[in-house]
Amino acid sequence: MEIQNHPEQGINRGYEPAIPYTPETEQNIRLTSAELGNLWAAYMNSSLKKSYVKYFLAKVEDTEIRPVLEYALHVAEKHLQTISEIYRREKHPIPQGFTGQDVNLDAPRLFSDTLFLTIMEFMAEMRLNGYSTALPMAARADIREYFTECLASAAELYNKVSSVMLSKGLYMRAPYIPVPDNVDFVQKQNFLTGFLGDRRPLTSIEISHVFSRIKTNSLRKSLFTGFSQVAKSEQVRRYMARGQEMATKHIKILSSVLLENDLPAPMAWDSGVMDSTISPFSDKLSMEIIRNYNVVEIGNYGKAFASSLRHDITATFVRLMTEVGNYSEDGVNILIDHGWLEEPPQANNGDAPAKKH
Repeated sequence: MEIQNHPEQGINRGYEPAIPYTPETEQNIRLTSAELGNLWAAYMNSSLKKSYVKYFLAKVEDTEIRPVLEYALHVAEKHLQTISEIYRREKHPIPQGFTGQDVNLDAPRLFSDTLFLTIMEFMAEMRLNGYSTALPMAARADIREYFTECLASAAELYNKVSSVMLSKGLYMRAPYIPVPDNVDFVQKQNFLTGFLGDRRPLTSIEISHVFSRIKTNSLRKSLFTGFSQVAKSEQVRRYMARGQEMATKHIKILSSVLLENDLPAPMAWDSGVMDSTISPFSDKLSMEIIRNYNVVEIGNYGKAFASSLRHDITATFVRLMTEVGNYSEDGVNILIDHGWLEEPPQANNGDAPAKKH
């Protein structure tokens, strides 16, 4: 007799009884470690986003940028509500995240409206990357549905940001290259070389990654500048100043790669940082913003390395990725020293007795 299985149920190979699929039984299936981890990360990121976007809305003056910020806040609040409902059904503790104590809405303006918009652009990019990773890890239908909606809202935010940037002439386009006359194939191994001998021109993929990393390092430099001048802790202030130096160095190295290939490097623009010394954010929140950006930038450098073929370019990406990795670890140690790092769900309580096999 042939066994019929629902797509959600999988193939029954005799190891355990098949569970008839219904929407009700779906909710009785425990969350996997991947689902728990990605929900926790989504909650923390939405809590962080809600906090700093509220400050942006308290200061923004541009009538085109305000609706973008309002949409970002709406999405963050909606996601926090959805995940909280899932947690309550699962009898899972709701993370603390960030609260009103981490934001001072009465603090003077620290960033320009243009920088608000640039931060939203990178935030949308981060969430697109994060949710596209979380969705394939989810098995339960309700969790897949949630992360599918998250992807859609992140894409909508990115499109809103891009439209406003284009209308204001702020969108930074990657360099143009000639359209090829025909399809061609690599004939020689020296296509990969870059340290010795003649170097081939950069491919369009390599150009895109170099350009994108210049863009994000320019944003990171602005954030480091602002946070370093308002940080309350001397340790945090020094950490942000170090990050500013690192971002400046990375911009210089990556720009030289484009210039050596007769391609235009993005011009430096106004940092968008005001001269206020009163922080709108707690040091905990500022450090968490940078920690998030570090994690994403490590991944971005990793993708750039994996997508590039010229040896000198891949070596540059690996070196810069390692620097961000070391910097990120130092930042995590600061968070731990101050008791600011909230723990994600773990496999086992360290105080619990080990299971006997």
